Amino acid sequence: MIKYNIMKIIECLKSRRSIRSLEPGNVKREVIEEIVDCGRFAPTANNVQPCDFVVITDREKLAALSKIAINGPFIKDASFCVIVIAKDVKYYLEDGCAATENILLAAHANGLSSCWVAGDKKDYVPKVLDFIGAPSGYKLISILPIGYSDCKSEVEKRSIKEVLHWEKF
Repeated sequence: MIKYNIMKIIECLKSRRSIRSLEPGNVKREVIEEIVDCGRFAPTANNVQPCDFVVITDREKLAALSKIAINGPFIKDASFCVIVIAKDVKYYLEDGCAATENILLAAHANGLSSCWVAGDKKDYVPKVLDFIGAPSGYKLISILPIGYSDCKSEVEKRSIKEVLHWEKF
């Protein structure tokens, strides 16, 4: 039986924030693979497992991607970027979002910063899919620039009393 350190898991969940100020730096390939592997282990409806992951580490490609995904200019400064795509199945968006969140948390647990750059409903989706050579029938879920940062997010979250409702809204 696996014994989890609940305090560390809860701390990771509560302390992860979106950071848009990234600094390039080398991240070991095995760390990148571990982070992406956490996305692979996300729950999927009916265990369909529709997600695939494209990792970009090349500086020129990161710069080009930052110009395509116009609301993610900081992509160019990332150490690497994970692009989450999913086969166009019934629950592709839910499955892809679960994988995305796992990747963001795994990056944070490895001391890296990240930010979720929108996919699915953006005008640049076809260009990104073409850029990464995605086969037809795939949807763009998210673009996840990941890297080092000294920045801390000062964003306050709503209190539990504001968001928790018992028995009815």
